[in-house]
Amino acid sequence: MRSFYRIIGKRCLDVFLSIIGLLVTAPVFLIVSVAITLTSSGPVLFRQKRIGIHKKIFYIVKFRTMRKDAPKDIPTHMLQYQEKYITKLGRFLRRTSLDELPQLFNILKGDMAFVGPRPALWNQDDLIAERDKYGANDVLPGLTGWAQINGRDELPISVKARLDGEYVEKMSFRFDCKCFFGTIIPVFKQKGVVDGTCEQCEANQERSEESGKQPEAGREQPEECEEQAESARE
Repeated sequence: MRSFYRIIGKRCLDVFLSIIGLLVTAPVFLIVSVAITLTSSGPVLFRQKRIGIHKKIFYIVKFRTMRKDAPKDIPTHMLQYQEKYITKLGRFLRRTSLDELPQLFNILKGDMAFVGPRPALWNQDDLIAERDKYGANDVLPGLTGWAQINGRDELPISVKARLDGEYVEKMSFRFDCKCFFGTIIPVFKQKGVVDGTCEQCEANQERSEESGKQPEAGREQPEECEEQAESARE
């Protein structure tokens, strides 16, 4: 039997808190927006296709964390020097999770909740399939969730999906509070966060610095590079 909280309470709380959150963080939005504009060319916000409730597509909104001039005609998974295209400000935003702040608009709109399984990328078929086993695709995705406070980006897909299913079973006001407040410590400690770099990328960067060479810059849409980095983060 579905509880009052699952049917009505959770959504009402999400709407109320997202409005409060947007009002309280308005100065942060302004500061970050100005900082992005001053430190790199391109839009302030970044939109990306994600999987929502019942596997419906929606567009998540984040602060842009990558340069506009990444190579365009190279498949993202073959892109060398990937870390070169994450801006210094972007790296900070990712590590502090401030890049996620615009998702308050997604919550207010009804695409997301404060707490729930993190929305999968549209092409993460393995994660989507695993979540189907636990009914985790049939609830609103969240800004944070049970899996995020149990490892964030470090978890293998099978474990992440199982934890998402565990959240679905235990969903309640009390459990949501546990997940929400349990997120604060890992965020401040930057525990389990992947910022888009990898050992191979770092090795390539070191070699380029030693030889004095710089990677060529192209004109890629930032979404393509962001998507590759997001695959590592979530």
